[in-house]
Amino acid sequence: MTAPRMKISVLGAGAWGTALAIAASARHEVTLWARDAAAVDAMRAGRRNARYLPESPLPEALALTGDLDAALAHGREGLIVIATPMSGLRGMLARLPDGARAQWLCKGFEAGTGLLGHEIAREVAPRLATGILSGPSFAQEVAAGQPTALVSASGDAALAALGVQAFHSERLRVYSSADPVGVEVGGAVKNVLAIAVGIADGLRLAAEAKGLKGPGLNARAALITRGLAEMQRLALALGAQPETLLGLAGLGDLVLTATGDLSRNRRVGLLLAEGLDLPAILAKLGHVAEGVYSAATVLARARRAGVDMPITAAVVEVLEGRLTTHAAMDALMGRQAKAEWQ
Repeated sequence: MTAPRMKISVLGAGAWGTALAIAASARHEVTLWARDAAAVDAMRAGRRNARYLPESPLPEALALTGDLDAALAHGREGLIVIATPMSGLRGMLARLPDGARAQWLCKGFEAGTGLLGHEIAREVAPRLATGILSGPSFAQEVAAGQPTALVSASGDAALAALGVQAFHSERLRVYSSADPVGVEVGGAVKNVLAIAVGIADGLRLAAEAKGLKGPGLNARAALITRGLAEMQRLALALGAQPETLLGLAGLGDLVLTATGDLSRNRRVGLLLAEGLDLPAILAKLGHVAEGVYSAATVLARARRAGVDMPITAAVVEVLEGRLTTHAAMDALMGRQAKAEWQ
């Protein structure tokens, strides 16, 4: 059945916001907002987002604007999608007009406060229907129409259903969820764990280049599985449902981000294992790797909740220069034996 046509505004023209705007524009009236007026002019002229998605043409039906008020007005009666980094979520929520319905795409805990998106929304826009759209998804594949599955999560069932209506299609399958806490924790923690897996993979590649044996695929599987246990412990402590972390926004997103070649967070781990320092890595990436900025915040929130997250702690130690990548792997392997589900 074809979903009713609606007006959607996507606030933020990074890779993920652009990809979703492309995907939805075949069925809905979509406006993509970018902060930089020059970037909007360039996208209009070339019908490409040359910085973030150069291989993906922008459909003629997709409207582009640098006028935030116009974008908010367009999506007010339909859906507003906030596609900024986590650092911009609070400001965008504060700009939402009365009666608006909004979902965000960013993943992480807010720096300074340690709050998740739904907690920020509770502070900033408590009267509005809000939620998150998340799941295992590389922007390039969504923009290209390759099969992808996501989760539309909100404590407001009608808002979760609206996210499904907005984006579900033949190539983009969207499930609804009433557990935004679990979906948000999964999206935040998987970026940090992907750095850990990238480190292990990088140490393996470096060892093989010298004819030596480093961490292998067994280590990768262990990090993903024990990382999932960390993710689930934190999520349950914050009020999530356990099954959410075994779904798309938990295990699914973790596997993709930890093993996919398009993952910027995994790339950070690989480059750390090569011996590059963090400023050089960030300059080399050119795009945001959220795990770098959220790792310390994730760990701080876990400690406040009394949750043990040794893999996350090791990543923080490496990112802050207190441990080498080799020492971090040795520290994790040297931990005292315990029952698996403790």
